[in-house]
Amino acid sequence: MSGCLSSMLVVLVSVLPGAVDDVKVPAKERSIAERISARGFPSVFQAWSPADNIPNQDRFAVAARHDLMWHGVGWYGLRWSTGPSGLAERLEPESIKNALAGRRALLRLNPNMILLAEIRYRDAHSRFLPAGHEWWARDNQGNRVKGWEEGGFYCMDFSNPQFRRHVAQRARAVVESGVVDGVMLDWWSDDEHRLELVKAVREAVGERHLIIANANDRTTPKTAAYINGYFMECYRSRTPEHWRRIAETLKWAEANLRPPRVNCVETWYHNSRNDLNLMRAVTTLTLTHSNGYCLFSDPNPLPSADHRHNWYPFWDKSLGRPRGACKQRPDGAFMREFENGTVIHNPMGNKEVTLELDEARTSRATGKIAKRHTVGSCDGDIFLRAP
Repeated sequence: MSGCLSSMLVVLVSVLPGAVDDVKVPAKERSIAERISARGFPSVFQAWSPADNIPNQDRFAVAARHDLMWHGVGWYGLRWSTGPSGLAERLEPESIKNALAGRRALLRLNPNMILLAEIRYRDAHSRFLPAGHEWWARDNQGNRVKGWEEGGFYCMDFSNPQFRRHVAQRARAVVESGVVDGVMLDWWSDDEHRLELVKAVREAVGERHLIIANANDRTTPKTAAYINGYFMECYRSRTPEHWRRIAETLKWAEANLRPPRVNCVETWYHNSRNDLNLMRAVTTLTLTHSNGYCLFSDPNPLPSADHRHNWYPFWDKSLGRPRGACKQRPDGAFMREFENGTVIHNPMGNKEVTLELDEARTSRATGKIAKRHTVGSCDGDIFLRAP
C-alpha cells in the first residue's frame, strides 16, 4: 500500500508549462478510450512517486514518459475549498483553472496519457479530519486506529454510510473539474462496505470516468463490475508461485473488470534497482498477458517515498501496437507479437529458453542482432524487427 504522502507533492503552478490564462482542454483531445487504445508499448505507469534518475527534466516531462499516473489532488494544483481538507466536497475554482493548464501541458507532452487522482477513504494523516471527528475508526478504548506501522496515518470508518457518500462527492468534484480522467482507491478488497463505497463512487463519477483500485495480487469478483483496472502492487515476487499468482490475477482482471481496462502491475526489486531481469520480467509479463501498464520500483519498507523508480531504456517505446494474443510456447515461455517485434516472458522456475527466428532481430536486453536468442528464467526480452 502507499506510504507516499501526496500532500508533500504539490505542484507549484508558477513552474507549469503552458499559459495559465488558456485553461480549456483542447477540443481535439482524445477520449479516455481512444487514449488507452492508441498508445504504443511498452506502457509504464507512475504511482505517486516519479522516476528519479532523469536529470535536467522537470516533473511534467518525467511524468509524461508514463502513459498513466495518479497522485493526490495537490500534485495537479487542485485545492479543497475548506479545511480540514478531509471535510471538503468542493475544489477552489481558481485552483481548477490552474490545474487545467497543467493537464494541457501533460497531454501536449503525451497525448495518450491517463490522469487519475487518489481519493482517500481508508486512512489519512492526522490533520485530514478534526481529531474528535466521528469518521475516524477507533478501537475499543476509543483511540484512533493506525493506518499502517510505517506511515503515520490513521484509519477512517468507511462502514459509515454518511462517510461513504462524502467520499463519493469528493470523487465527483475531482472528475467534474476536468483535470483528471478518474479516481484511484487504495487498499482494496471485496467486503460489503467497499462494495457499497464503489457503487456510490461509480454513481458519482458516472459511466465515462475511470475507477482503479489497489487489489494487490488478488481478484475481487464482487466489486469487479464497477472497477476499470487494478493497481496490482505485487509485494510478493520471490517464488514461482508468486509470479503465477500475479499472472493469473492479471489475466482475470483483463477478462472481468469493466472496460475500458487500465490494469497496472508493479513489482519491487529484491536487491537493487539493477535487478534488470526482474524489471524485464514484470515488463514482459504485462506485455504478454495484458494490454496493461507496468512498473518496477523500490520496495515499500525503504525509508524513502514509496514507488520511486528508475526509468529504464527497456521501457522506451519500440513495439507499436499488439498484433495478437499471448501464446504459451512448448518450452513454457509466453510469447506475443507486436507491430515492430516479438515479446518473450520466461517465468520464474522455468529453464532458459531459446528463440529461433526467421530473420535477424535486435534484443532490447542485450543489443545483440541475431536469429537465435536465449532468455533466462524470471526474465524477458523484446526482439525488434529491422526498421
